[in-house]
Amino acid sequence: MSAYINAIGIAVPPHDIHDAFRDWAGARVAPREAAVFARMARRSAIRHRWSVLPPAPGGGSPVAPGGFYDADPLPGTADRMGIYAREAPALALEAIRALAATADLDGITHLVVASCTGFVAPGIDQIVAAELNLQGVERLLIGFMGCYAAVAALRSARHIVRSEPAARVLVVAVELSTLHLQSAHTLEPLLAMLQFGDGAAAALVTGDAQGLEIDKPFAATLEDSAALIRWDITDRGFAMHLSGEVPGRIAAALSDPAFAAHVTGGHPAAAIDAWAVHAGGRSILDAVANALALAPDALDASRAVLADNGNMSSATLMFVLARLLAGPPVGAGVALAFGPGLAAEGFAFASAR
Repeated sequence: MSAYINAIGIAVPPHDIHDAFRDWAGARVAPREAAVFARMARRSAIRHRWSVLPPAPGGGSPVAPGGFYDADPLPGTADRMGIYAREAPALALEAIRALAATADLDGITHLVVASCTGFVAPGIDQIVAAELNLQGVERLLIGFMGCYAAVAALRSARHIVRSEPAARVLVVAVELSTLHLQSAHTLEPLLAMLQFGDGAAAALVTGDAQGLEIDKPFAATLEDSAALIRWDITDRGFAMHLSGEVPGRIAAALSDPAFAAHVTGGHPAAAIDAWAVHAGGRSILDAVANALALAPDALDASRAVLADNGNMSSATLMFVLARLLAGPPVGAGVALAFGPGLAAEGFAFASAR
């Protein structure tokens, strides 16, 4: 029994905050680091990042006078989670509406939700189920796994469909990363925050042979890497730690033939027709491309998502898959995401035959 991603809907908030954040962060680093930050920001390959936070009075960004982050100290975790409780379900429902424009959502039997940037109880899964009047559906909430949580969500949907062939699984990933701005003054955390934006994606996974077949999943953790990517829950939101060593460690791992074969299912990288790589940053995409000697256009879908949206944590991979789903048929594909651990998770995929 096979499971297929029949369709994907995506949604982002209306407020583009990338340029405003870049200017705010650039003014916070020490003068000797300002040129380095400006150069790294230009090389980030990000043009837009979207936030659920409203414009400040006069139309400015959340860091402008009167904006959400115009406070000293910055707003506490309770205030940020209040916004999450309101805006995360709303953005998830917007993505589901986009999905419903291309797929029949009648008869949903299971709901799988991934979200790593906030907490609310009843959970987003319950809020979404109530809004959609999904009475009696089985629910699964995947939290705090970071950027590869979409892999866990889609993998779980695959297991459900393979065990219950008539299942119709609604998979949702929603992340509000811009709720976690930190009062940093050093280069590494500001460059990490430069990557993140808000977004949501929703997919319908069934046994109907249309869309992308989800094939064998894989998971691996890089040795001695637990400190390289982590989230710390603080009184001022979730502090993201993203080490500058991450791209190099990913490249080193993928340069190992045994590790690369684990990711590609034993096939040469050149035999993979399509790559859905989590757009965690330009340097991460470059590390994957260089280590596997991929063609120059192999990661175009990931690079386009990075440019238009930045890193939306777990939602990002589904944005990339949505682009591939809308493109030419795929003979052999690999979905790959990295996150806390440092772990690499993914699955093989192919267009339905």
